[in-house]
Amino acid sequence: MNWKSSTNDIVRRTTGYRLTRDHQDGPAIPLPHPSHRHLDAPVFILSSVRSGSTLLRSIMGGHSALYAPHELHLKDLQVDLTTEYVEESMKALGLAKRDLEYMLWDCMLAREVTKAGKLHLVNKTPHDVFMWRRIVGCWPDVRFVFLQRHPYAIVRSWHAARPHWSLDEAIDSGLKYMEKVEEARMSRPGVTVRYEDLTADAEAVCGQICEYLGIEWEPEMLNYSKSDRGTFRAGFGDWTRKIHSGRIQPAEPLPDPAEVPPQLKDICAAWGYL
Repeated sequence: MNWKSSTNDIVRRTTGYRLTRDHQDGPAIPLPHPSHRHLDAPVFILSSVRSGSTLLRSIMGGHSALYAPHELHLKDLQVDLTTEYVEESMKALGLAKRDLEYMLWDCMLAREVTKAGKLHLVNKTPHDVFMWRRIVGCWPDVRFVFLQRHPYAIVRSWHAARPHWSLDEAIDSGLKYMEKVEEARMSRPGVTVRYEDLTADAEAVCGQICEYLGIEWEPEMLNYSKSDRGTFRAGFGDWTRKIHSGRIQPAEPLPDPAEVPPQLKDICAAWGYL
């Protein structure tokens, strides 16, 4: 008995299987291109900080087809090629660091959508506005929801959350987010909604978003406290008493136009608040 027969007998007795040669004359299995994605047309909410994005993503997560997790900070989820050897190895496979990061984001998020038993991802992290081009690069079919709030209301809320800052520091920081939202809004298709309208008539605003996404509006979306427990904490999004209430509460009255700082007048005008 030769060694091949002896090995096969041992494998067969211990496992019930036998070894056979892999036939190479069949059609080759095509490998996916690095740009292949598992997620189909994910949804990204692009907004400034303190714009009500936690409320909006919580409401959207109440839809039977939408998976809307807490803030995921994708910008900080990176692939680290720590040696020249691994960098050259990946290069030989036709994979750059950015390809690998896109694959990581896509596979991780697709896994979570499937695990949740949903069909579509809704992602929101305010820092996403600074990498909206990378989001498009990863998912060319991405769908954007642009969420606006009165710019001075954003700044006042941001300043209250950062009391060690001066008002000018809060304006400078908040304006960076707002300008990036506007840059993306002017560059990409999507649906634009306002926080003030969301709190005044959530059914109408969410119906508009659902129409854009090609899904039916579901009244259960407004019951966000049932579907989103345990994620209202620092680093995950808003964690204030208002979001913990589980109820959609009215927005504060709009600032008087005379109160608006000069630095915010252009973005207020662009968003129709002045």
